[in-house]
Amino acid sequence: MVSLTRMKLLRLLLLAAMLALLLFISSLWLPQGGVRDCGGSWQPCLKFYRQTPLLVPEEGAEAPPLIPECPGQSFQARRLLRYLKSSLENADDVLLEPYLQSWDQLLKFMESLGTMVGFFSHKVKEKVVLIRELSLKRSLEAHGKRGPPDSSGLQIGANLSVRSMVEAELKDGVVDFSRRTDSGCRTLLRLHRSLLWLKLMLEGLAEGPDADGRYRTPGELSRAAYMVALAPHHPWVLRQAAEFVFLALPDRRYFLQLVCVRSQREAAPVLHAIINALALVHKQTQRILVEHDMLELP
Repeated sequence: MVSLTRMKLLRLLLLAAMLALLLFISSLWLPQGGVRDCGGSWQPCLKFYRQTPLLVPEEGAEAPPLIPECPGQSFQARRLLRYLKSSLENADDVLLEPYLQSWDQLLKFMESLGTMVGFFSHKVKEKVVLIRELSLKRSLEAHGKRGPPDSSGLQIGANLSVRSMVEAELKDGVVDFSRRTDSGCRTLLRLHRSLLWLKLMLEGLAEGPDADGRYRTPGELSRAAYMVALAPHHPWVLRQAAEFVFLALPDRRYFLQLVCVRSQREAAPVLHAIINALALVHKQTQRILVEHDMLELP
């Protein structure tokens, strides 16, 4: 009996230590902003805004014009959708800079959910930065000097698409299929998995209530999406720490505010437009990675 109680105590102490470490790391990860616009460290940040009414689109109507700019917050669903669609202008590829701009918006979405989500967003931000740096490095090596940026912000000569980056890195021999490297391909694969996590979570938010009239909480939806998209690739300690993130997520109403709507009915067309665009980008990226046997890069 004493031994069992002691084991329970040790387990609680271990979980408490993990939580304290996660909180400490998260506090270093996220940018420090003015406390006037945010709640406590456990609360998300979102300024109140005056909503522009959202019309439910007719069948076949274009979604972007119906999604308003949402005053008072950094994440904008309208911009995210525009970048996602721009990344697919080439039918057989994913344009790199619009893809990364989509991630810039998704990072704002994640960081709006509170300090604890820094557990995910910091690593995602590092990967976005790394791919941009590798693209610039390729430009400098190709031209011997910094070229002027094009209209997308990339340097001329840099990797312009996912396919061109993959093929260039394979040609240069910088992709290692047996050990971890800081290649753009390996980094892209990690972003690709995180994109699936966000897509699955948003799909859950777009769902109606269950048979009992209950909506699943964002924490439940995020956990279910995580188990499919990311948990199979994470060690045990990381999976346990992720549980604290799910517990700290705000309620469903807050997520609706992030896409600038007030009800589940208004949210449906916005969420479905974003989900469809995410699915297309994920599918196209998946196809390129599969073609080059890159889904299991270490």
